[in-house]
Amino acid sequence: MRRLGSKGTKAAMLAGTLALGGCINVNAPTEPIVIELNINIRQEVIYRLAEDAGNTIEENADIF
Repeated sequence: MRRLGSKGTKAAMLAGTLALGGCINVNAPTEPIVIELNINIRQEVIYRLAEDAGNTIEENADIF
C-alpha cells in the first residue's frame, strides 16, 4: 500500500512542475479593457427632486 506523499509522488510532482515552467506566458492586452456598467440612477434623481420640491413648497406655502 502506497502512502500519499511518498518519494515517488513528490518526484513526479516536481518533474511536472519543472516541465511546465517554460510554458506559461503572461502578456498585457494590446487593446484597452472595456467594462460596461448599466446602472439605474433614476430612483435617486427622482427622490432628490421630490425632496427639493417639498422644501420649495414649504418655504413658499403662500404661493401654492
